[in-house]
Amino acid sequence: MPGPRDVFRIPGYMAFWSAYTVSGFGTYITTLALQVLVVESLHGTATDVGLLNAARWLPYLFFGLVAGALVDRRQRKPILVGTDLARGILLLAVPLLYVLGWLNLVLLIVFVAFFGVFSLFGEAASQSFLPRIVAKRDLLAAHARADQSDAVAQTSGPLVAGGLVTLLGAPVAVLADAVSYLFSALAISRIRVEEPVERSDASLRNLRAEIAEGLRWVYKHRVLAPMAIGSHVWFFSNSILGTVFVAFVLLELKLSAFELGITLAAAGVAGLLGSTFSTRFGMRWGAGRAVIICNSLMSIAWAIIAVVPTGSGQKWFVILVLAAGQALYGLALGLSNANEMGYRQAVTPDHLQGRMNTTIRSANRAMIVVGAPAGGLLAVLIGYQPTMWIAIGGFAAAALFLAVSPFRSARHGDAPQGGLH
Repeated sequence: MPGPRDVFRIPGYMAFWSAYTVSGFGTYITTLALQVLVVESLHGTATDVGLLNAARWLPYLFFGLVAGALVDRRQRKPILVGTDLARGILLLAVPLLYVLGWLNLVLLIVFVAFFGVFSLFGEAASQSFLPRIVAKRDLLAAHARADQSDAVAQTSGPLVAGGLVTLLGAPVAVLADAVSYLFSALAISRIRVEEPVERSDASLRNLRAEIAEGLRWVYKHRVLAPMAIGSHVWFFSNSILGTVFVAFVLLELKLSAFELGITLAAAGVAGLLGSTFSTRFGMRWGAGRAVIICNSLMSIAWAIIAVVPTGSGQKWFVILVLAAGQALYGLALGLSNANEMGYRQAVTPDHLQGRMNTTIRSANRAMIVVGAPAGGLLAVLIGYQPTMWIAIGGFAAAALFLAVSPFRSARHGDAPQGGLH
């Protein structure tokens, strides 16, 4: 299998990676800028911020399975270009409406909901388009390069976003993400790839059967089924930890936002290291064991965070412990993601790529919608650290479940059909 350096020589991958990387940085800017816009410019509350975030993910719950079936019927490059242009135009409208004095919370939530719809179709097409650029044997290396971009964006994106919001204001900062999507559309449009002709016999009448076919492929597959269920448990637990961690650091440990940023940056730096070695790690241990090992490491990482002393006067010791836990978490995440994504795309036939991806992603997003508020409620009722231990138990349960399932023997290069129950 070619190493990670070889993947940039594949025609079209450099343009795809550039589009992915630039828009990824833009996403961090918009995520912060919109929240600041709600609180400071539109005088909203934390509840309003929650509604805005929910609007971003709700389309996955309502239209996720439909989107996957529709994407599988059509050529994916036009969908990618079209959804990038649509998202860019939507983001351009935000500062324009603000300057005109027409922007309010309700309208912003509607904009974000439409943005979520376009993102749903765009991400479904993106994940299904990559296997048409890159051969199955190169998918692990291709995802490893993308994960490196994510790690850099995770480390520096919030800092860049904070600077832009401070210097230019939240509404104007959104323009940066708008430009990133326009760049992405241009980069994708320049990729030359042969795609199958769109199906002329497709109709809405057959849509239900096609959705059912996608569900059967994922949840009756001997290896993909436990992999998907394990990822659902992981996302539920991770959404609890992500929700609790920020409040725990700011309110319980009484650290500043800057000190919180230091701990989060440790995850990004370690994630870059993990993604750099993810290809070798996956080829050495196999996709299944690589993911299982990483889930176990994440349990240890969050256990380190959960035992941090809350009454300690040694602030920098607390920060060091939190950063160590976040670093181990980021390292495991960087090692794991490319192996999981590369494997599930490699064993799925081209005509099922969209449905496979959106089936798993929609369920995972549902876990976030449920897990995030559940984590906040549990933190209020039983405390931050007990809530973290519950979620850590979820990570451990996911690792154990995968370890006793057929997924443990999954290796890169498995036959595309994979085997159904």
